[in-house]
Amino acid sequence: MEEKSRYFVVKQKAVPEVLLKVVEAKKMLETERALTVQEAADKVGISRSSFYKYKDDIFPFYDNTKGKTITLVVQMDDVQGLLSDLLHVVADYKANILTIHQSIPVNGVATLTLSVEVREDTGNVSSMLEELEELKGIHYVKILSRE
Repeated sequence: MEEKSRYFVVKQKAVPEVLLKVVEAKKMLETERALTVQEAADKVGISRSSFYKYKDDIFPFYDNTKGKTITLVVQMDDVQGLLSDLLHVVADYKANILTIHQSIPVNGVATLTLSVEVREDTGNVSSMLEELEELKGIHYVKILSRE
């Protein structure tokens, strides 16, 4: 059985240096459009393979996430009612759904891209993600972006 992701908030001093450098490289790539992954990795002092290994697993935490848009990628079984269950969890946390795109299922598995706005009355986003991952038929939930 596939292990579900868990989320932790840790102080910067407890995070390994390579992960902090991945965050730095990601920021460079967002702000310096002509920069390649190799150039950003070189500038921060990590290998390109380290960047790719960790890029989807670390994001800076902002206390002011309210008013932000979070885009999620969800891989899920093509089971009747599962999308409804997923959207119900999002609604329970009072996140505002902005966009939904579900791929055509292949071999009984679909990929869902979901953008939600985190508002003032939205509950704990980490708890929401954990609850989504616990739904039967969900393979994984990943944060694609945070704006």
